[in-house]
Amino acid sequence: MNTITAVLGTDRARWLRATTTVLLAAAVAVGAPFYFAPFQVFQLTMVLLYAVALAGLNLLVGFGGQISLGHGAFFAAGAYTAAVMLDRYDTGHLATLPVAAAGCFLLGLGFGVPALRLRGLYLALVTLSFAVFLPPLLKRLEPVTGGSMGLTVDKLQPPAWSGLAEDQWMYFVVLAVTAVALLLARNLLRSRAGRALLAVRDNESAAEVMGVRLALHKTLAFAWSAMFAGVAGCLYTWVIGFVSPDSFSFVLSITLLAGLVVGGLASLYGPLLGAAFVMYVPSVSQDVSEAAPGVVFGLLIIAVMFVAPTGLAGLPGHVLGAVARRLPRTAAALDRTPEAVSGPEADSAPEAKPKSPAGSRPATTLTPADSAVVDAEPVGGPPRTEKE
Repeated sequence: MNTITAVLGTDRARWLRATTTVLLAAAVAVGAPFYFAPFQVFQLTMVLLYAVALAGLNLLVGFGGQISLGHGAFFAAGAYTAAVMLDRYDTGHLATLPVAAAGCFLLGLGFGVPALRLRGLYLALVTLSFAVFLPPLLKRLEPVTGGSMGLTVDKLQPPAWSGLAEDQWMYFVVLAVTAVALLLARNLLRSRAGRALLAVRDNESAAEVMGVRLALHKTLAFAWSAMFAGVAGCLYTWVIGFVSPDSFSFVLSITLLAGLVVGGLASLYGPLLGAAFVMYVPSVSQDVSEAAPGVVFGLLIIAVMFVAPTGLAGLPGHVLGAVARRLPRTAAALDRTPEAVSGPEADSAPEAKPKSPAGSRPATTLTPADSAVVDAEPVGGPPRTEKE
């Protein structure tokens, strides 16, 4: 890798690594529906549509610095928009996608205006109230939403020329929409509006001094987040073919937020990892304990956050940082270790120390100026006379 960087340069090497990663991921994603069973393909499809919803939530929470516990309500709005259009007006499936996106964008824009004066826990409570309020409202609007019974619609059928099964065709459609949504989120963050959103998250006062309009960008963050959630809800209607108010309780909003935190906030790969967590971990919890799956789910969240405090997306960097901090300490410890004495006797006998000429007592160094040195008799010589 260092050779590639030296030859191509840092920017080109980074572009090469990103391109290679994208191509490998695309190859795996395209080949997945031909390798797995139909139910497993359905699970992968659900992971992709949850990733779209979490990408929108990541714009609001991870990059916008605002807390939302009502994301499931926007998800439900997009799902019911598609279901009502398919059931009441008999429109095509593809026509429901832009309508659901635009409708949820306007809904998020209207919801973001009163939320400008709130932040922190107060904003979280307001958004949670929206998620709690929507399911009973859907039950009361029975002529439109079908009430508690919900609405059943036709699933998206594959064309004859594709030669694909229904689950495979649905997977590829959702994969295409997910790729476009993630690319849109990435480009949005690199635009001027995205940089302004990051400035608002880091320091509102400094951003305002630099000319960033706080109210505009906070409201747009809600609108973008709701739009992505509406698109994910529309895809949910295509895949499941059924919607009901009980499918979009406030638990969905909390689960989406937990999945984003576990996947990794302010990370482009975090929504995909969080979506896999949202899809697979509840089923694993159900298999582990049918009596209390929520307890197992909560313990798994705690375990993941203990191992990866910054989320699964930041786990490789966390491990590499720990290794990088550990290596200098290990090298310093090895430098302080004395060299081993070679030879077979070094294993049994300690290193011998030279003895002083006076026996066990250490020898003292005396200067010629001392009277003791002048008057001392030489050792082993004849005694001095008085003349001497």
